[in-house]
Parts: sequence; C-alpha cells; structure tokens
Amino acid sequence: MASIFTRIVNGDIPAYKVAEDEHYLAFLDINPLARGHTLVVPKQETDYLFDVDDTTYSGLWLFAKRVALALDQSVECERIGVAVLGLEVPHAHIHLVPIKGMHDIDFSKPKLELSQDEFSEIAGRVAAAFKK
Repeated sequence: MASIFTRIVNGDIPAYKVAEDEHYLAFLDINPLARGHTLVVPKQETDYLFDVDDTTYSGLWLFAKRVALALDQSVECERIGVAVLGLEVPHAHIHLVPIKGMHDIDFSKPKLELSQDEFSEIAGRVAAAFKK
C-alpha cells in the first residue's frame, strides 16, 4: 500500500504544496512544530533515506536547500532547522523547521494548530518565494 506521502504526490490526498518539480515535492506538515514546518520528499517512494539512489539523494538535498531559502524569506525565524527521523512515515523525507532557538526543533513538543486559512497563506508565501 502506498504511503501517505505517495498518496499526496499522486494527488489522492490534498496538501499545502510549496514547491514541486518532476522528482520532488515540498508541502507543509499538517502537525507543525512551527509556522512553515515543511516536508520535502522524493516523488519515488523509498522507505529509508539511505536506501535512495545517489542521484535522487543529492537532488533531494539540493531541492530542500531551495525550499529552505524560500522558507527563510517567508517565515519569521533565525534559521531553518533540518531533521531526518524516518520513523513516522515509510517514505524518505526531510523536515525543514523554521526555528529561533535549539529547542524549537524538539519533536516531543506539542504541535501547533493552524486553520486552513493560515496553512494556505503560509504555503502561498513560501511558494511565491520559491518561484523567484
């Protein structure tokens, strides 16, 4: 069965997309640690990040860098934190989390609750910055 991320890639589940090309997709995490918390995935489903082929792996990180730069321009933060956990969804992915301090990227913290309008507004800002 396809992972939830593959179902998002295929358009079976809606998402707040911020960037996309033929190989990668970035969308807002619906259980964010911070406003703008984004997930970056390869479109090809592979469970474990380190099982991804070298071309996809390096392309994923370059795509994530472009998304992080767009996030940095769109959301108030000191930096964009990066995390790869790989346990919650069996599809390789990178977390990009706008942070102001080290403790802002603690995944045990309660998640933010944002409205659909808030998610849409953030996604629109990041997508516009990504296209520049």
